[in-house]
This record gives sequence, C-alpha cells and structure tokens, in this order.
Amino acid sequence: MLDDDRALRELLRTCRTVAVVGAKDRPGAPVDGVGRYLLDVGFTVYPVHPARKTVWGLTAYPSLADVPGPIDIVDLFRAPQHCPDHAREAVALVPPPRIFWMQSGISSPEAASILAGMPVHVVSDRCLMVEHRRLLA
Repeated sequence: MLDDDRALRELLRTCRTVAVVGAKDRPGAPVDGVGRYLLDVGFTVYPVHPARKTVWGLTAYPSLADVPGPIDIVDLFRAPQHCPDHAREAVALVPPPRIFWMQSGISSPEAASILAGMPVHVVSDRCLMVEHRRLLA
C-alpha cells in the first residue's frame, strides 16, 4: 500500500492518464465529480463501463483491456467484491498501470495481493480528487 505522501505526490505529478472504472456522468454522483475534476486538471480520462457508450462526452470502454492506450492510474468506483477482477485485468495490461486506486470506502486485500510483486502501487480507501488537491494544489 502506498501511504507515503512524498512518493504519492511524485507519482501523481508524472501520471497523465486515468481509467475511471465504473464511470458515469450522473450529476451529484461521486464518480461524476471526480471524473470532471480529473478532466479539468488536465488528465487524459478513459471512462470504463460495460454498458455505457459515452461518459463526459468521451468514448466509454467496456473493460480496461479495451482502453486504447497506456493507463497510469486505474481509479475504481466499484464495490470491493469486484476489485480482485479489476486487479487481474490490470495485471494483464502492457504496460501495467502505475497506480491501482480504490476510492474512498473501497478496499480489497485480495486485489492488493493479486498486484503484489507487480510494479503497481496500490492505494485504498482514499479519494483521488481529494489527494490530488491536497498534494498538488
């Protein structure tokens, strides 16, 4: 688990692409606020949702494997029981993401163990938007 603010700040400074898993553009939903924030501060955002065709005016992809480019951060807005499957998806990506981020209220020791030994930092139960603002604003 990545708990060091200095290391996280450096990672966030150099990450440019985020796959938002569970993306939806429903006003008032936490995922909507975070996704719009990431776009506003200059990230390239890939919405990932199995049923939606677009989110935030962007093409949505059914899975991480369908995203057309490298992913720096996998940002999960899914219940903990789904995180291990997304960790397995992340392991299969070439190159792998730099950060596997489980949003506030979400943690999965199983997902973290799947990613152990990979060059992937795991963040659990923290909001990417809040941490980005705190560390880089």
